[in-house]
Amino acid sequence: MSQVSHIIIVGAGIGGLSAALAFAKQNVQVTVLEQAECFGEVGAGLQISPNVLKVLRYLGLETELSQYAFTPQHASMRDYKTGDYYLKVPLADQAVHRYGAPYWHLHRADLHRVLVNGCKAAGVEFVLNANMTHYDETAEKSVQVTLDDGRTFAADLLVGADGIHSTVREQMLGYEKATFMGQVAWRGIVPVSELKVQVQPDACVWVGPNRHFVSYYLRGGEYVNFVAVEERDDWRSESWREEGNVAELKQNFSGWHPEVTEILYAASNSFLWALNGRDELPTWHQGRVALLGDACHPMLPFMAQGAAMAIEDAYVLAKCVADCRLSDALIEYEKIRKPRATKIQKMSKANASLYHMHGGLVGKMKLKALKAASQFAPDLIQSKLDPVYGYDVNQL
Repeated sequence: MSQVSHIIIVGAGIGGLSAALAFAKQNVQVTVLEQAECFGEVGAGLQISPNVLKVLRYLGLETELSQYAFTPQHASMRDYKTGDYYLKVPLADQAVHRYGAPYWHLHRADLHRVLVNGCKAAGVEFVLNANMTHYDETAEKSVQVTLDDGRTFAADLLVGADGIHSTVREQMLGYEKATFMGQVAWRGIVPVSELKVQVQPDACVWVGPNRHFVSYYLRGGEYVNFVAVEERDDWRSESWREEGNVAELKQNFSGWHPEVTEILYAASNSFLWALNGRDELPTWHQGRVALLGDACHPMLPFMAQGAAMAIEDAYVLAKCVADCRLSDALIEYEKIRKPRATKIQKMSKANASLYHMHGGLVGKMKLKALKAASQFAPDLIQSKLDPVYGYDVNQL
């Protein structure tokens, strides 16, 4: 039924590669245009919750990825100074039992490499150093992409997977500067061999005044990944990432629990991101063009679902295109994905207040209530995560 035999994907990040592989597995010809001169991912971790692990399973990648994974024992939330637990939800075997798939931690570079290799094996064409300037829908019922060096590529469908500053989104909907969310994130990894304290084998959020810290193991426990988020109102950099001043990072989190300060003490470098967002877009598609991932729904990383949403988008888009006429497929894709992505955007934004101890006495009461629920009504806590982790792209 599909009217698509060839697609172009702009962007070879996690979402773009997932889409490329999903389409290629349906025997669609896929061309991926990537502006970088070579493949490479920043050294940082990803939390792969059961909902996205299922997609990677459907794409045939679970077994290969398992050799790089670390399985956390709990999802936890701890006090920045005392280390007391506000939340401790079991993962490991419990995640498999409850959701039908494990909860993993993966190094972003490992996932990216496995996706690239899977795409190559499936016949995906990669064009590197490809800077798109614009696209045109032609009279021949196709869409043509033009690069800055004059090269052109035509296909039945164009997918913009080119991030928060998407060129595809800008042409579709007009220029709109991304909104700085008043927070920056420092990210890095440290070898476990250089740590002098035992880091708990959990997906842990350390909550504190106006900032929080995330820590978890990578590569079977060989490394600890960290994400340190702080509120800022003075951000002026236009770079989506830059080298962070580690001395400044350590100073900003001085006085925190020894697990946190020891991780930072062992850090020799860090990348610094501004956390940006956008209001809900009026549409994710137009004509023969569709958006996915951060190009249409950038979100704060406070649910650890940014990459997950892009991977889910990719699979659902390919599934819809395979099952329907293109015009109907893109409508169905947005109908399925937009409510879910928007809901998780809102959940992520709401977590900032909790993680950063906002609200004075009311904020403290929320944390105490969370602690009580975690101890005396753990199933209530898990039930709130069920719509996120229990989602299955093949059961829509």
